[in-house]
Amino acid sequence: MRRGAVVSAVLCGLVLSGCAKGGSTSSDESSGAAITDAVPRTPVSVSGPWRAWAASVSAQEAAGTCAATAHQVVCGTGSGGIVGRSRATGAVTWTVPSPGRGRSDNLLVDAADERAVTGVDRVLRTANLRTGKVAWTHRLAADRAYFGIRAASGTVYALDASSRTRGDVVLTAFRASDGTALWHHAVDADPTAGIAAFGGRVYVTDGTRVTARSAASGAALATSPQGTDCPELLSGGRYLVCTGSPLSAGDAFPPVRRLAPGTLEPLPTARDSGRLPARGLISADGVLMLFETSAEDPGAGDWNAYDLVHGRKLWSYSTSTWEGALAGGRFVTFTPEYDHATRSRLISIDLHAGPQGTGTAAPRMSAAYSQTRGGEHPVVCAPGGGTGHVVVMARTHGSLRSLPLP
Repeated sequence: MRRGAVVSAVLCGLVLSGCAKGGSTSSDESSGAAITDAVPRTPVSVSGPWRAWAASVSAQEAAGTCAATAHQVVCGTGSGGIVGRSRATGAVTWTVPSPGRGRSDNLLVDAADERAVTGVDRVLRTANLRTGKVAWTHRLAADRAYFGIRAASGTVYALDASSRTRGDVVLTAFRASDGTALWHHAVDADPTAGIAAFGGRVYVTDGTRVTARSAASGAALATSPQGTDCPELLSGGRYLVCTGSPLSAGDAFPPVRRLAPGTLEPLPTARDSGRLPARGLISADGVLMLFETSAEDPGAGDWNAYDLVHGRKLWSYSTSTWEGALAGGRFVTFTPEYDHATRSRLISIDLHAGPQGTGTAAPRMSAAYSQTRGGEHPVVCAPGGGTGHVVVMARTHGSLRSLPLP
């Protein structure tokens, strides 16, 4: 499923050396202990700067999702495998096979801690970004499954829930380096509504209130006041935002609301459109990019830019996709499928100047190519770290392409 949809600019990665083959892990299902894969591998050297390239991807990769650091592309297969690819050529440098059955695109790439993380069904698995080696694995009991995952400051946070008992949700903190479980607590949370973690705190929501917990112990520190509904919790930089859920069956949504990270009190926030908030991204300097569309007929809509610092709307861009990324102070998305003059391109827009920007802040478009069309169901991600590139994956005819940032 597609959840945890907000991200800030992707963190910079580390120099990569990879492996040609992933290994297997065992598990202790009764204790949930971390299992470290100790199978030796021969590293594959990866060198060269980011370049433009195109590579085919497997059907399993096309069913998952991809992310990128400043030094590599990492893709998760639909069933929880992980694939590392060269920033210079797009070639596969290492693979971690699927840990079992299940289907999800729940991939997290935490470059600061050198970890790629997948949470599929009851298996949480991490791979070392330098080597492609499985770092550790946790398996839940058969009646539980992982949902949201997040990483910050050397810790991986995971929400898991019971398939038998409604409301039985647990938040666990794992040390990113070796998988040691640092703490776990039963929490009031919607396991699919997102996790935020920064500033020594981790945040979850049950749909009607947000709870802040200590990153060190998991102890509850603050809750948001009544009347501040939060079906979807978004974060980026040091900003915390509540929106309506993109999975809502209704056509009325609570207003977008910024929360103070310390007290969880609502802060002045620009008025949103009142439409379905399908996806959000938050830049490090506090610009919320929110794709808002019709609840009755989702599809075409508007990417609206909101200044969270000053509580005002900045600009809108109408298009037919909720796919987008943040890179180099710009927002990158696909041009509208219905606009025959500009379709089949990427467009980058200055976060503050918008589509009407001029000079160096003017919008820029890539050359046209067919796999950016809607029928290919393309997705885009940005490596960050000043690489000057973006990565596009086409799902229908599986391909991965590195392009200069327009």
